[in-house]
Amino acid sequence: MENVKPVVYVIGGPTATGKSKLAVELAKRVGGEVISADSMQIYKDMNIGTAKITEDEMQGIKHYMIDYVSPEERYSVSNFKKDAEKSIEEIIDKGKIPIIVGGTGLYIDSLIYGIEFQDEKIDIEYREKLNKIAEKDGLEKLYEKAKNIDPQAMKKISINDKKRIIRVLEIYHKTGKTKTQQEEESRKKEVKYNYKVFAITMPREKLYERVEKRVDNMISQGLIEEVQGILKKYKKFPTAMQGLGYKEVVEYLENELTKEEMIEKIKKETRHYAKRQLTWFKKNKETIWLDGEQDINYNIDIMINSK
Repeated sequence: MENVKPVVYVIGGPTATGKSKLAVELAKRVGGEVISADSMQIYKDMNIGTAKITEDEMQGIKHYMIDYVSPEERYSVSNFKKDAEKSIEEIIDKGKIPIIVGGTGLYIDSLIYGIEFQDEKIDIEYREKLNKIAEKDGLEKLYEKAKNIDPQAMKKISINDKKRIIRVLEIYHKTGKTKTQQEEESRKKEVKYNYKVFAITMPREKLYERVEKRVDNMISQGLIEEVQGILKKYKKFPTAMQGLGYKEVVEYLENELTKEEMIEKIKKETRHYAKRQLTWFKKNKETIWLDGEQDINYNIDIMINSK
């Protein structure tokens, strides 16, 4: 008799669509526990700007991979895949159902497609060279260089996303293979679980309205003070400060932006990010789309009854 793969629910989609709330309610219904697939919520002390779920919002449901990496540390997709699969096994061993939730598409793809990312040691000299090019000639020059090397990967990377642009160049420099080639080669490995993949969507106007409201709430809750505290607490400049919402506050604190310009820039960049997230999740043809404006129990019924 063929072994039946354990079911793992996946909830993706753009920021501010209610993924965390849906995951908690699903966990209560099916006896599950939640694993975060958010590349910013893994960091300690970064709560407001990442819209990190609170203890009250968890409603007693255990969450994994939130708030456990120092903002100074580099945390790769390879790290995530290893840690997430360990968490999946821990949940299954308890007789519970794992629920992956988050908007970092690359994290989710590493699991559902079984992608093995080589975690190469950073070539500090080469990275500094790239940073100097960006400072002298502008980030666009690096973007075009990366686009010539790996046009497929660059379709999913913003011209302003310095971290991922540099990563594409570093992979090719280190291995002689493009990021896309590495991913295609690693897909040959059989996936261990039966991933049921869902993503939340809603009309663009409604989504942008929710994004802007979330940014306003972050400012009123103390995002600026949170960033000041992080910069004071950690000795070296935290890697995570390059994250959306945080780098704009740093620019404000360094008098490069007014407060109004900072807020507008965060809103603009978050809208762009939400749009890229939608594009990313649409490429997986097996994704079942949920209407973010529907009653939450209606969407849970769809998830539970899906084949």
